[in-house]
Amino acid sequence: MRIGLVLPSPPAYSETFFTNKIKGLEAHGHTVVVFVNNSKKGTFNTTKCKVAPKLSGSLLTVGSISIFTLVYSLVFHFNKSKRLFLLDREDGLGVIQRIKNVIGNSHIIAEPLDWLHFGFGTMVFNRENVAKAIGAKMAVSFRGFDIGVYPLKNPGCYLRLWDKVNKIHVISNDIRALLYTHGYNGKAEIIKITPAIDTFYFKKEDCQLPSVKNSFITVARLHWKKGLEYTLEAFALLKKEGIDFHYTIIGEGEEYERLKFAVYQLDLLDYITFTGKIKHEKIKDELNNSNIYIQYSIQEGFCNAVLEAQAMGKLCIVSDAEGLSENILDNETGWVVPKYAPNMLAERIQKVIELDSEHKKRIAHNAQRRVREKFNIENQQKKFVDFYT
Repeated sequence: MRIGLVLPSPPAYSETFFTNKIKGLEAHGHTVVVFVNNSKKGTFNTTKCKVAPKLSGSLLTVGSISIFTLVYSLVFHFNKSKRLFLLDREDGLGVIQRIKNVIGNSHIIAEPLDWLHFGFGTMVFNRENVAKAIGAKMAVSFRGFDIGVYPLKNPGCYLRLWDKVNKIHVISNDIRALLYTHGYNGKAEIIKITPAIDTFYFKKEDCQLPSVKNSFITVARLHWKKGLEYTLEAFALLKKEGIDFHYTIIGEGEEYERLKFAVYQLDLLDYITFTGKIKHEKIKDELNNSNIYIQYSIQEGFCNAVLEAQAMGKLCIVSDAEGLSENILDNETGWVVPKYAPNMLAERIQKVIELDSEHKKRIAHNAQRRVREKFNIENQQKKFVDFYT
């Protein structure tokens, strides 16, 4: 089959979910074409990548590109362009928007495809009819923000989609439930395929013991939904109890200044380290030299970093945000704490610290075994091959 995957940009080195999926499909003989809005971030050398027309800049530049693209589509792909124009008319879109849709999706219209798969729900707007116009089936993935947050700001944004999509991919049961919250009508088949990791790369190794006995770590973009401010408040409570610790936060993002100021106000400057963005192999080293992984997000689709930490034998404490309570089985493979409750997080951290070594080893072993069996790349790739049949 020929499968089109619509993404904001080519998969970056850290976006293993997409790269592993693409490699698995290609290994089974399928052709994958990646459609992107820009090609500045990352590359994927083994896959055909087509970039959308760049409709930004001066009015003259945008006008010239638009006219050229529209004429090209009408000359070489008239039937598909016409179908898209008419399908959009049936949905009540105005003439100007319909013309924009033909121009903006010209790079997709030009390709013969069996499936057109939008990698995020938010990529589908004004493209709900493209798959039908080119004679392909349509699939959409929902991963977290696109169904947990975006519809709150844009009520009813997916109502056009529900009647047109053939299959929906979700990464957790909680994400599945959110579809119904936002108007899903039950027509399309929903298939859950969770994230997966390289369990051969992420595995427990002999490592240097942390210089601080209670050494904690989080790998996350510095974004409000990661709940890092609540995590810092929990550590401030631990400090008041006289508990010695060090907490390392790996990642970069727009909340850095706010979080750094919070560290100052909470008098945690000697207890917290921000590393910024570091290479993947260095992240593995940091995990090796930590005791406990924390992911106290307030919105989270699933989180690969938690899977990686479990695979490396780290004790994990997470929030109950969406997929995290499926990623971690409470009191079996780690611990799940309600969101927005730094006092409860502090209490759980203290209890975990006080557990005897045998209890800790049992939890860590359970987590490692479950990740190896359920969240390996081979299983994920097979499920995606089956997804399109």
